Amino acid sequence: MEIDLSVIETAADSVPAGSAPVLSGYPVATQDVALNVPDEVPAGQVQAALAAGVAASGSASLLEDIRLFDLYTGEQTGEGRKSLAYTLRFRAPDRTLTVEETTALRDAAVAEAQRQVGAVQR
Repeated sequence: MEIDLSVIETAADSVPAGSAPVLSGYPVATQDVALNVPDEVPAGQVQAALAAGVAASGSASLLEDIRLFDLYTGEQTGEGRKSLAYTLRFRAPDRTLTVEETTALRDAAVAEAQRQVGAVQR
């Protein structure tokens, strides 16, 4: 097999240079939340509502990630309902976040999920 590297180099020149993400030297702060929602509400809609709640608080840049880690359906959730558990990851580029800060952000996220999709925190 023969490879013409000049073709690859030419193609690479037309692609914009990538940049590495800026990484914070400060630790991540996590908050878990379990929400009871109607069965018909998609998990993605709940996740979007959580993110919107953080954004509405004016701290969207602190939200690094939201991940669904548990889905539970059963007697304890109630008829026609399910429980979705998420981990919210927060990180500031310039400081270590306090428990009070991350709890307030989580509470803002839950309040928005309650408003948008009728979520109830377990």
